[in-house]
Amino acid sequence: MKEKELLNYQITASSVSNNDATIHIKQSEIDFGTTPETTETLPSPADLYLGAFSACMLKNVERFSAMMHFTYTKASVEVKATRLENPPRMDQLDYKLKIYSNDPKLNKELLKRNIEKFGTIYNTVKLSCSITGSIETVDNV
Repeated sequence: MKEKELLNYQITASSVSNNDATIHIKQSEIDFGTTPETTETLPSPADLYLGAFSACMLKNVERFSAMMHFTYTKASVEVKATRLENPPRMDQLDYKLKIYSNDPKLNKELLKRNIEKFGTIYNTVKLSCSITGSIETVDNV
């Protein structure tokens, strides 16, 4: 039996003292805040964590739309999290995934199960905190 190939990921990040920082991923750069001056304007590490969770969900909507043979025009996800102080960590994530589609082949329950079973970041997050969420379809107009 053939052994499955492992996927490996690598990024770099850099900062300058008393300035903010940047994550370098492939051909993209994402600035994030490390100073008090940018608390309200740049994402924090916690925001980036939720962003990775959201990206995983949206990537899987695209992936499973092909596998489950449904069409959609767009998808959006809102993620809320509760952070504990001692020790500092995320404790609870709640998401609302909206899929804009009139396709009767869209099975929300199966899509939710697939995202929960096959989402890499979803499953990583699930190891450290509780996740609740829902999928809602919105009719295309």
